[in-house]
Amino acid sequence: MAKKDTIATASVLAFEKKLVPSDGRFYGTTWDKRTEQAIPLKLLEKSVRGTISNRLKKALQDDPMKLDAEVEKPNLQTVDSCALGSDQDTLKLSFTLKILSGVEKPSACNSAEFNAGYANAAKTYIDSEGFNELAKRYAVNIANARFLWRNRVGAERIEVVVTVKNQGEQQSWTFDAKAVSIKHFDHNQADIAALAAKIAAALAGNSEFLLLEINAYAQAGLAQDVYPSEELVLDKGNSKSKKSKILYHIDGIAGMHSQKIGNALRTIDTWYPEHGEADIGPIAIEPYGAVTNLGKAYRTPKDKADFYTLFDRFARGETLSGKNDEHYVMAVLVRGGVFGESGKD
Repeated sequence: MAKKDTIATASVLAFEKKLVPSDGRFYGTTWDKRTEQAIPLKLLEKSVRGTISNRLKKALQDDPMKLDAEVEKPNLQTVDSCALGSDQDTLKLSFTLKILSGVEKPSACNSAEFNAGYANAAKTYIDSEGFNELAKRYAVNIANARFLWRNRVGAERIEVVVTVKNQGEQQSWTFDAKAVSIKHFDHNQADIAALAAKIAAALAGNSEFLLLEINAYAQAGLAQDVYPSEELVLDKGNSKSKKSKILYHIDGIAGMHSQKIGNALRTIDTWYPEHGEADIGPIAIEPYGAVTNLGKAYRTPKDKADFYTLFDRFARGETLSGKNDEHYVMAVLVRGGVFGESGKD
């Protein structure tokens, strides 16, 4: 039998994601009748005349006449927008979430030796930890409506209703999202614990899967703007007639990408190295701790805190520095991805 440190990483290695959200759909309603009636929200197209506000070249900055001439140019834009109706004050976001088991089994692995070592390490983690810590954090992110993103800001009240949709099961929970902090996971509410127990059971394989229906209600105010996902425009071209902002819709209903919902649910990493910076709170589970809006990776190979450094040790049966590193490694595998080692330099 080969020694642990001689077992090579598989060149083909992939894991399927175990938290599988659907796209979210946007509806408009009123707070008093939020569970009774809701109308699908449509996208609106606006043509607006904006002003020049971008940073200018130095030649323009130093010449007032050139600056005046530049400012006089119309900045014409066609954009998508979405808003509640004039008689609506509450946004309803609706989606489903499926939690799957089988984290201990890669969907692809071309090294039987590496696969056996990983499976043993994963089983040891499941037997000792049972996904309880990860499940609690996922449950908190459902309860606090982190997945609303910008729609969470400025809402007077937010309510999240979670219903188990597995056949033969009748269970649901209602959460006051504003009472559940998005800054930490030290919450001990009985309902969060009950939801977490269901999630942990599914991840650990005690049940085949768990299917949840999640409806979030955010009281934003009459006729206020709401914020679906924005599409990435790859071919902008030179035409002024093209829309500069395109929002996502599902068969005409304003929507949120499943990837964006998934990113919010897996924003549970508080174990990354601090680097002496101000606390930014939990970050999404990523192999290098990437936070794109800050342009920073919080888990680097230099610090030996990135996924690949920790996973290679974990899969070979080595003891990591603490349970937090194990939680992080397993959370990345729940996220899923392709993690094989390339033969190229």
